[in-house]
This record gives sequence, C-alpha cells and structure tokens, in this order.
Amino acid sequence: MEDTVMSDNTNIPNSHQIDITVTEEDTTVPPQQYEFLDHTADVQIHAWGASLAEAFEQSAVAMFAYMTEISTVDMTDTHDIEVAGDDLESLFYQFLDEFLFAFSADPFFIGRKIKITEFDRQNNRIKAKGYGETFSLDKHPQGTEVKAITYSNMQIHEKVGRSDVYVIIDI
Repeated sequence: MEDTVMSDNTNIPNSHQIDITVTEEDTTVPPQQYEFLDHTADVQIHAWGASLAEAFEQSAVAMFAYMTEISTVDMTDTHDIEVAGDDLESLFYQFLDEFLFAFSADPFFIGRKIKITEFDRQNNRIKAKGYGETFSLDKHPQGTEVKAITYSNMQIHEKVGRSDVYVIIDI
C-alpha cells in the first residue's frame, strides 16, 4: 500500500480547490546533480543527468535551491506546467521561466523535485510536475532572488548516457 499525503487547500477559493495525492515515489528526491558556477554579477547553473530531461529537471531544482535551502521544502503540493519553444534552447528557457513564474506569483510555489512527464523533442514541448509547497519566510530561509532566466552562454550538451546544461540566471 502506498503512503499518500493530501495537500491542505483550505486557503484556496472553492473554485480552485484540487485534491492532490502525492505518492511515496513522488517524494523520493533524486541525488543532487548540479552546481553553481561563478559568473560576473550573476550565477551560472551547471546541471547534468543520464538524459536531457533529467538535466533539465536538475536545473530547475538548482534554481529553487539558489532561492532557499532546498532541504526545508516539504513535498506536500504539486504544480504542473506545460511549455513549448521554437528550438531546444528556447524550450529550456521556457521550462525554467515557467517554474520561476510559479515562484514569483501566486501560488509562490517552491519545488524540491521536478519531474518531466512528457518531453516531445520533435515539437519542442514539455509537460512537467513540480513537487514542493508554497514558499514561506517563516519556514524557508531566504536565499538570493532570481530575477530572470537568460540566454547568455546557454549550453546544452548531449552524449550517450549523459547530458549537461548550462544557464545563467539573473540575480
């Protein structure tokens, strides 16, 4: 039998209430596969994984980790996104930007785990689910504000068995 956690939607108007069931598998956090690289006036995220989807997921977690201590984020809520791009770089940009928007505006979502559920390379589309909660200064230490995602020096490298992505975030 799976353990489940139901989110508390009591502060959401009835027309927006959603029952969210988060399974134990959903809340298993993958190992950290990212690092922050020094960059003049900004920060560069280098993330990697066995696939490009995994590298993208890790880059989004890294962005959230730059904004707070990621270990303080409980996975009691989810946030779904769907993005499209003109090419792989714009798809990567849109993917990160959509999660940054979820943090910057209601619901002020901060993710601890990101899972790409659909990655359509031919049509440059991604559907993803973030596992986390609403950001709260009472619970989450405030890190550095991420103002924007940039295309500056964006890199996507794919090899058999490993993909690496680099992106500069404006702080």
